[in-house]
Amino acid sequence: MFTGLIEECGQLTALTHTTQGARLIVRAALVSQDVQIGDSIAVNGCCLTVCAYEGESLEFDLLRETLERTNLGALSPGGPVNLERALAVGGRLGGHFVQGHIDGTSTVLSFEPAGADHRLEVVLPSESARYVAFKGSIAIDGISLTVAEVCESSFVVWLIPHTLAATNLHSRRPGDVVNLEFDLLAKYVERLISR
Repeated sequence: MFTGLIEECGQLTALTHTTQGARLIVRAALVSQDVQIGDSIAVNGCCLTVCAYEGESLEFDLLRETLERTNLGALSPGGPVNLERALAVGGRLGGHFVQGHIDGTSTVLSFEPAGADHRLEVVLPSESARYVAFKGSIAIDGISLTVAEVCESSFVVWLIPHTLAATNLHSRRPGDVVNLEFDLLAKYVERLISR
Protein backbone atom coordinates (compact mmCIF):
# COMPACT_ATOMS: atom_id res chain seq x y z
CA MET A 1 0.00 0.00 0.00
CA PHE A 2 1.21 3.49 -0.86
CA THR A 3 0.04 7.05 -0.23
CA GLY A 4 0.79 8.73 -3.56
CA LEU A 5 3.26 11.11 -1.89
CA ILE A 6 6.41 10.82 -3.97
CA GLU A 7 9.62 10.45 -1.97
CA GLU A 8 12.06 10.95 -4.79
CA CYS A 9 12.23 11.55 -8.50
CA GLY A 10 14.78 8.95 -9.59
CA GLN A 11 16.45 8.45 -12.94
CA LEU A 12 15.92 5.51 -15.27
CA THR A 13 19.39 4.20 -16.14
CA ALA A 14 18.45 1.11 -18.19
CA LEU A 15 15.51 -0.81 -19.57
CA THR A 16 16.47 -4.17 -21.04
CA HIS A 17 13.78 -6.28 -22.71
CA THR A 18 13.85 -10.04 -22.12
CA THR A 19 11.75 -12.97 -23.34
CA GLN A 20 9.66 -12.78 -20.15
CA GLY A 21 9.38 -8.97 -19.91
CA ALA A 22 12.10 -6.50 -18.99
CA ARG A 23 14.66 -5.51 -16.37
CA LEU A 24 14.35 -1.91 -15.15
CA ILE A 25 17.27 -0.19 -13.43
CA VAL A 26 16.75 3.09 -11.57
CA ARG A 27 19.19 5.40 -9.81
CA ALA A 28 17.75 6.63 -6.53
CA ALA A 29 19.75 8.33 -3.78
CA LEU A 30 17.10 8.68 -1.06
CA VAL A 31 15.02 5.56 -1.61
CA SER A 32 18.05 3.28 -1.94
CA GLN A 33 19.29 4.23 1.56
CA ASP A 34 16.75 1.95 3.22
CA VAL A 35 16.04 -0.92 0.85
CA GLN A 36 16.15 -4.71 0.91
CA ILE A 37 15.63 -7.33 -1.78
CA GLY A 38 11.91 -8.07 -1.87
CA ASP A 39 10.83 -4.56 -0.85
CA SER A 40 7.93 -2.97 -2.73
CA ILE A 41 8.59 0.37 -4.39
CA ALA A 42 6.11 2.22 -6.58
CA VAL A 43 7.79 3.32 -9.82
CA ASN A 44 5.56 5.82 -11.63
CA GLY A 45 2.82 4.42 -9.43
CA CYS A 46 3.39 0.77 -10.36
CA CYS A 47 4.19 -1.50 -7.41
CA LEU A 48 7.44 -3.31 -8.23
CA THR A 49 9.65 -5.65 -6.20
CA VAL A 50 13.33 -4.88 -5.70
CA CYS A 51 15.21 -7.86 -7.16
CA ALA A 52 18.73 -6.41 -6.82
CA TYR A 53 20.41 -3.26 -5.56
CA GLU A 54 23.88 -1.80 -5.26
CA GLY A 55 24.67 1.68 -4.00
CA GLU A 56 22.10 3.99 -5.58
CA SER A 57 21.06 1.46 -8.23
CA LEU A 58 17.77 -0.44 -7.84
CA GLU A 59 16.72 -3.26 -10.18
CA PHE A 60 13.21 -4.52 -10.92
CA ASP A 61 11.82 -7.27 -13.15
CA LEU A 62 8.79 -6.32 -15.25
CA LEU A 63 6.32 -8.89 -16.51
CA ARG A 64 4.65 -8.56 -19.91
CA GLU A 65 1.40 -7.60 -18.15
CA THR A 66 3.21 -4.68 -16.50
CA LEU A 67 4.70 -3.57 -19.81
CA GLU A 68 1.28 -3.71 -21.51
CA ARG A 69 -0.68 -1.96 -18.75
CA THR A 70 1.77 0.83 -17.80
CA ASN A 71 4.03 3.44 -19.36
CA LEU A 72 7.18 1.76 -17.98
CA GLY A 73 8.07 -0.10 -21.18
CA ALA A 74 8.09 3.12 -23.19
CA LEU A 75 10.45 5.03 -20.89
CA SER A 76 13.85 6.20 -22.11
CA PRO A 77 17.10 5.97 -20.16
CA GLY A 78 17.90 9.26 -18.46
CA GLY A 79 14.25 10.09 -17.88
CA PRO A 80 12.73 10.82 -14.46
CA VAL A 81 10.56 8.31 -12.58
CA ASN A 82 8.49 8.84 -9.44
CA LEU A 83 9.49 6.65 -6.50
CA GLU A 84 7.69 5.83 -3.26
CA ARG A 85 8.44 3.10 -0.74
CA ALA A 86 5.52 1.10 0.65
CA LEU A 87 3.70 2.68 3.58
CA ALA A 88 5.14 1.55 6.91
CA VAL A 89 2.79 0.56 9.72
CA GLY A 90 2.26 3.67 11.81
CA GLY A 91 3.35 5.94 8.95
CA ARG A 92 1.42 9.02 7.95
CA LEU A 93 -1.21 8.70 5.27
CA GLY A 94 -1.02 12.15 3.76
CA GLY A 95 -2.30 11.30 0.28
CA HIS A 96 -4.89 8.58 -0.34
CA PHE A 97 -4.84 4.77 -0.47
CA VAL A 98 -2.83 3.82 -3.56
CA GLN A 99 -2.28 0.13 -4.27
CA GLY A 100 0.31 0.46 -6.99
CA HIS A 101 -1.93 -1.57 -9.30
CA ILE A 102 -2.16 0.53 -12.44
CA ASP A 103 -5.61 0.47 -14.06
CA GLY A 104 -4.28 1.69 -17.39
CA THR A 105 -2.62 4.53 -19.21
CA SER A 106 -3.91 7.73 -20.74
CA THR A 107 -2.65 10.74 -22.63
CA VAL A 108 -1.88 14.27 -21.50
CA LEU A 109 -4.11 16.72 -23.40
CA SER A 110 -2.73 19.96 -22.03
CA PHE A 111 -0.34 21.15 -19.36
CA GLU A 112 -0.33 24.89 -18.77
CA PRO A 113 0.94 27.28 -16.11
CA ALA A 114 -1.60 29.46 -14.32
CA GLY A 115 0.25 31.78 -11.99
CA ALA A 116 2.43 29.68 -9.69
CA ASP A 117 0.31 26.57 -10.30
CA HIS A 118 -0.17 24.30 -13.32
CA ARG A 119 -3.34 22.88 -14.88
CA LEU A 120 -3.01 19.31 -16.18
CA GLU A 121 -5.74 17.86 -18.39
CA VAL A 122 -5.74 14.14 -19.18
CA VAL A 123 -7.92 12.05 -21.50
CA LEU A 124 -10.58 10.19 -19.50
CA PRO A 125 -10.92 6.65 -20.86
CA SER A 126 -14.65 6.02 -21.38
CA GLU A 127 -14.50 2.60 -19.73
CA SER A 128 -13.13 4.18 -16.54
CA ALA A 129 -15.11 7.44 -16.42
CA ARG A 130 -17.36 6.12 -13.64
CA TYR A 131 -14.39 6.08 -11.22
CA VAL A 132 -13.58 9.76 -11.60
CA ALA A 133 -15.47 12.30 -9.50
CA PHE A 134 -15.14 16.00 -8.83
CA LYS A 135 -12.94 16.43 -5.72
CA GLY A 136 -12.21 12.69 -5.77
CA SER A 137 -8.77 11.13 -5.61
CA ILE A 138 -6.72 9.82 -8.53
CA ALA A 139 -3.11 8.73 -8.89
CA ILE A 140 -1.26 9.91 -12.00
CA ASP A 141 2.17 8.28 -12.33
CA GLY A 142 1.74 7.36 -8.67
CA ILE A 143 1.07 10.92 -7.47
CA SER A 144 -1.96 11.40 -5.22
CA LEU A 145 -3.99 14.20 -6.82
CA THR A 146 -7.46 15.70 -6.47
CA VAL A 147 -9.77 15.87 -9.47
CA ALA A 148 -10.64 19.54 -10.06
CA GLU A 149 -12.86 19.14 -13.14
CA VAL A 150 -14.59 16.26 -14.87
CA CYS A 151 -15.28 16.97 -18.53
CA GLU A 152 -17.03 14.81 -21.14
CA SER A 153 -13.87 13.04 -22.29
CA SER A 154 -11.17 14.36 -19.94
CA PHE A 155 -10.41 15.36 -16.37
CA VAL A 156 -8.31 18.12 -14.84
CA VAL A 157 -5.99 18.27 -11.82
CA TRP A 158 -4.09 21.27 -10.53
CA LEU A 159 -0.46 21.07 -9.41
CA ILE A 160 1.12 23.28 -6.79
CA PRO A 161 4.79 24.28 -7.22
CA HIS A 162 5.99 21.65 -4.72
CA THR A 163 4.31 18.77 -6.61
CA LEU A 164 5.74 20.03 -9.87
CA ALA A 165 9.26 20.27 -8.44
CA ALA A 166 9.20 16.96 -6.51
CA THR A 167 7.80 14.69 -9.25
CA ASN A 168 8.32 13.81 -12.90
CA LEU A 169 5.27 15.82 -13.99
CA HIS A 170 7.52 18.82 -14.67
CA SER A 171 8.74 16.93 -17.77
CA ARG A 172 5.28 16.03 -19.12
CA ARG A 173 4.02 17.46 -22.39
CA PRO A 174 0.79 17.07 -24.40
CA GLY A 175 0.77 13.63 -26.01
CA ASP A 176 2.79 11.98 -23.22
CA VAL A 177 1.42 8.77 -21.73
CA VAL A 178 0.79 8.62 -17.97
CA ASN A 179 -0.20 5.79 -15.62
CA LEU A 180 -3.61 6.01 -13.96
CA GLU A 181 -4.85 4.33 -10.80
CA PHE A 182 -8.43 5.09 -9.90
CA ASP A 183 -9.68 5.38 -6.35
CA LEU A 184 -9.80 2.03 -4.57
CA LEU A 185 -12.99 2.90 -2.69
CA ALA A 186 -14.85 3.68 -5.92
CA LYS A 187 -13.97 0.24 -7.31
CA TYR A 188 -15.18 -1.54 -4.16
CA VAL A 189 -18.42 0.46 -4.05
CA GLU A 190 -19.07 -0.47 -7.68
CA ARG A 191 -18.46 -4.14 -6.90
CA LEU A 192 -20.78 -4.08 -3.89
CA ILE A 193 -23.72 -2.41 -5.63
CA SER A 194 -23.42 -4.57 -8.74
CA ARG A 195 -24.05 -7.81 -6.81
